[in-house]
Amino acid sequence: MTAFRLENKRLLEVTLQNERVMARAGSMVAYDGQIKFDKSILGGEGLFGALKRRAGGEGMPLMSSSGTGRVYLAENAAEVVVIPLQQERIFIESSSLLAFDDGLRTNTVFAGLRGATSGQGLFTTTLEGYGQVAAISDGTAIQLEVSPHDPLFVDPDAFIGYKGDVRQEFVFDVNWKTFVGQSSGESYQLKFTGQGVVYIQPSERR
Repeated sequence: MTAFRLENKRLLEVTLQNERVMARAGSMVAYDGQIKFDKSILGGEGLFGALKRRAGGEGMPLMSSSGTGRVYLAENAAEVVVIPLQQERIFIESSSLLAFDDGLRTNTVFAGLRGATSGQGLFTTTLEGYGQVAAISDGTAIQLEVSPHDPLFVDPDAFIGYKGDVRQEFVFDVNWKTFVGQSSGESYQLKFTGQGVVYIQPSERR
């Protein structure tokens, strides 16, 4: 597993030992050692995945960093959270993805009404296997548990991703913002049921 370490809450250090890591294009702020950088369009998911991304507005450019040394990654001073995967799959917004282990399998799945309404795109990225994922968050990311007896409701604009045996629904309802004069276009929520973890940011995408 490639070594991910937070140099501070806004800067990710990735140590490579003749390895490769995938990251958001342009997120490298410094490096040392013998590192090679290449553009990556497909993200390891093949041509069909790339076409799905383009059709759904999810064409986030990636770069690969390979070799031996240290790479430092950041994105507009956003905070970074490292999420380990132990033969698991995570669903994550491409706009929240900073870096991931090259060995993880990637794919895109249809986000449905959530993506179309929130403006985040029609498809969501999935990463699966054994490795680490680094996500960015506007503020410190919050990890919320979902249990069979306690469904979780999340504002789509605050959603980062989820993992576990979780089911996601898009529901229309009156939420707390209706009572503070921000009800326009915000009477919909994401409902999560099952068993797992949902990651959110304490802010909204604009």
